[in-house]
Amino acid sequence: MAESLKGSVLLVDDDPAVAKVLGALLAQAGLTVHTTKSGTEALAVLGQKPIDVVVSDVRMPGMSGLELLAEVTRAYADVPVVLITAHGTVPMAVEAMKAGAADFILKPFDREEILFTIRKALLRAQGEPERSPLKTSAFVGRGAAMTEVETLLTRAAGGTATVLLRGESGTGKELAAKVVHDASPRHGGPFVKLHCAALPETLLESELFGYEKGAFTGAATRKPGRVELAHGGTLFLDEIGDITPHVQVKLLRLLQEREFERLGGTQTLKVDVRFVAATHRPLEEMVKKGEFREDLFYRLNVVPVWLPPLRARPEDIEPLARHFLELHAKANGRQPFTLMADGLQALQAQPWPGNVRQLQNFMERLVVLSDGPTLTGEDVARELSRQPGLMPTPAQVAPASPFAPAASPPPTGSEPKTLESQRRETERQALLDALKRAGDNRTLAARLLGISRRTLYNKLEEHGLV
Repeated sequence: MAESLKGSVLLVDDDPAVAKVLGALLAQAGLTVHTTKSGTEALAVLGQKPIDVVVSDVRMPGMSGLELLAEVTRAYADVPVVLITAHGTVPMAVEAMKAGAADFILKPFDREEILFTIRKALLRAQGEPERSPLKTSAFVGRGAAMTEVETLLTRAAGGTATVLLRGESGTGKELAAKVVHDASPRHGGPFVKLHCAALPETLLESELFGYEKGAFTGAATRKPGRVELAHGGTLFLDEIGDITPHVQVKLLRLLQEREFERLGGTQTLKVDVRFVAATHRPLEEMVKKGEFREDLFYRLNVVPVWLPPLRARPEDIEPLARHFLELHAKANGRQPFTLMADGLQALQAQPWPGNVRQLQNFMERLVVLSDGPTLTGEDVARELSRQPGLMPTPAQVAPASPFAPAASPPPTGSEPKTLESQRRETERQALLDALKRAGDNRTLAARLLGISRRTLYNKLEEHGLV
C-alpha cells in the first residue's frame, strides 16, 4: 500500500513465526507494533500502552481470540479487534462479527489484504468519535417515527424497568439499547452485550451466568458471566426470542430475584443490573405455541418499544444515505461523494428489507466500487441489479429515444434466455468488473465482491477466466 499507516497495533499470536512475519509487515507499513503470545499478556499491554487496533489469532492456549475479543470489547470499547485464523468457518466468522470484531481474516493472507483491513480499522478508530457506524447513524433521520422512538427511549431510561425492543432485523435495536444506557443514571457503569442467537444452549448459559473451576471439561479457572460483568450497569440481551426453555427458566429467576448461580456452583449471587432485551420474533405467537414462557414474556415486556422498518420512514433515507457516504468515504480513504437527485430517487424507491443495516452495506459497496465521486441514478441502478431483493425501478431505466429504431424481433428459431443462463451472464460480468476495478488483484476483487478468495478462484475457473 503506497500510503504509510500511522498508529499502534497490538499483535497477539502464539506462533513466533507468524508473529515475526506479520509484525515486520505492519512495521514496514509505518505502524508501531507490540507483540504478545497470549490474551493475558495482551490485556496487560492494553492497560499500560495506548493501542489503536488489536490483531489476534483465534486459536491460542489459555484465552482464545474470541475470549480476548469479549474482554477488549468490555474494557476497551474504543479499540477495534481484527481476528485471524487458519481454521475459520462461516459460523465462527458470524459469531466473531456479532461479538464485535472489526473484521475476520483467513490464513493464508497477503500483504494487500491485511493492510487494507488494518487501515480500515485504524480510520474508524482514529477518525470517528463513535466506533460503530450504526451508533452514530441509526437516529440520523429526523422523521416523526424515529423522533417518537427516541423520546420514548429517553423517558424509559430514567427508571429501572426492563425495556423490550421489538422490530425487524437491522432497524437499530442495539443502538436503542445503548441510548437507554447512556441516558440512564447507570451511564457510568458497564454496558454489556450478549447475542443469544449466536451461541448454543450450553455456551449461552455459561456466557450468561459464568462457571466455576471444574464445571465441565476445559473449565480450568472460574469465569464470571455477562451478568456479573454488567453489575452496576446495563445488560443487553439481543435476540432474546432464540433462547431455549431451559435458559428461559434461569433467566426468569434472574429477572425476578436478581440472583443466580454460576454453572457448576452452589453459591447464590446477587446482582444490580438493568436489563434491556431485543428480538425480531413474534413473542406473542411463540407464547401461544408454548415456545416461549408466558411469565418470562411479561417480565421482559414491561416497557415495549417498537422500532419502525426503514420502509415506514422513507423521509430518513436521504440523511442516512448521505451520512453513510461520508462515513465510508473516510473509512476507505476516498474523497467525498456527491449523491445526485436521480441516485437518491433510486434509493428511496427500494423496500430495503434489511432496513438501515442493508442501506449502510449498500452505500459502502457504492463507495468501494464507484469510479468517481459522483453517484448518479445509473450508478445506483447498476449495483441494485446485483443485490438480492433489490431491483432497478422503471424510473431508473432511461426511456428509449423516440428517434431510435424499433427493436427487432428475435430471429426465428432462436431460443429465449433461461433464468440460469442470465444468472451466469450476470455473474460473469460481475467477476470481470471486480477484476477491472481491482487492477486484476484477486484478493481485492474477492473483497469487492464480498466472497472468499477460494470462491473467487472457483468462479473464475467455472467461467473460463483463469
